[in-house]
Amino acid sequence: MSTGFKATRQGVSVHLDAGEVSILRNLVTQVLGLVEPGSTGDDPLERALGIGSVAPPIDPVLARLFPSAYSDDEEASDEFRRYTEATLRDGKRADATTVLETAAPGRLELTAEQGQAWLRAINDIRLALGVRLEVTEAIHEEIAEMSEDDPRYPALVTYDWLTYLQDTLVRALW
Repeated sequence: MSTGFKATRQGVSVHLDAGEVSILRNLVTQVLGLVEPGSTGDDPLERALGIGSVAPPIDPVLARLFPSAYSDDEEASDEFRRYTEATLRDGKRADATTVLETAAPGRLELTAEQGQAWLRAINDIRLALGVRLEVTEAIHEEIAEMSEDDPRYPALVTYDWLTYLQDTLVRALW
């Protein structure tokens, strides 16, 4: 079991076993599938510039990953989304790809830049899982009182483990 991230001279390190790597790779792959390029308009210039749709996502996970910029101004929020969502999706895909390219069982040595990509990717996984599992601030109490036979137990424990990894990674980077 991982002891979390540690700071190194070149960045950060972590020891992950094969099961942990498998879970991370699976979850990152799922998020990667969610953030594939969104729809672009019919205008060739808009497609060339990567300008996307202005409609907010219907999927609650995507709505959490790509929230509205202005909750009180739908028009401004739509315009902001139109010019930024494609770039945000590119960034999320790049972060996920970094995790997939670097995650392996054993001790991992990551540069600070790779560590930052891992941090963003883990955050995206936690956001997606949190929405799907309807996580609240009472998660620790919920897990403590939950039977291991509960069908949500493995997913909630995974969410909790990702929270731990994210916390140790933040501490190691700063």
